Amino acid sequence: MNAAAQPLILLVEDDARLAELVRTYLHDNGFLVSIENRGDRVLERVEREHPDLVILDIGLPARDGFAVCRELRAVYSSPILMLTARNSDIDHVVGLELGADDYVIKPVEPRVLVARIQALLRRRRAAESAGGKTLQFGTLSINSAARSVVLMDQQVALSSNEFDLLFFLATRAGQIQSRETLYQQLYRRDYDGLDRTLDVRISHLRRKLGDTGNPEKIRTVWGHGYLFVSDAWGAS
Repeated sequence: MNAAAQPLILLVEDDARLAELVRTYLHDNGFLVSIENRGDRVLERVEREHPDLVILDIGLPARDGFAVCRELRAVYSSPILMLTARNSDIDHVVGLELGADDYVIKPVEPRVLVARIQALLRRRRAAESAGGKTLQFGTLSINSAARSVVLMDQQVALSSNEFDLLFFLATRAGQIQSRETLYQQLYRRDYDGLDRTLDVRISHLRRKLGDTGNPEKIRTVWGHGYLFVSDAWGAS
């Protein structure tokens, strides 16, 4: 993503009035916005327009937002922000399980929405500006410029926030990172004791990196936080 250019956002929303209000506010805050109102056309729009971020409603015609998120995550590594009126914990967790990077409940204060978008894009720019840094831990390779992860010569598909979390932990290998630090550094908000976002993403990383059962690669240090173990990835 070019930091000097206006970020392009694909807003997927079937409420035409709301979509236009969001587009106007985001435009006034320096974003380019294109709108799609059907779920079955999102993948084609993403492949054609290459947006920097997708804002995705759940209740969409033709294909719901959960199905769209799952479909996008197979080919799209940039942030996905779910913006929906569904406020149940189950829907929130499902959205994160499918690869959404953030989940915002309608109605939302416009300034809060902009702040969440900027936080997602800022983390992506930070990783891209790391100068193509590659971290190598035995059979695990993490490339910041390509935002790619390879384990035992196999590409590992991660969402944008999953990659950011892994990269943050890996650059601090051997150092315990508290929940409070991770929420503040990665999500730009304080941990409230109830938010399950971090738990879901740690679980995703462990599953995708083959660290399930009794995790030894990304360890939980009870009462303190999480620890990335640099020598637990086997010989390269």
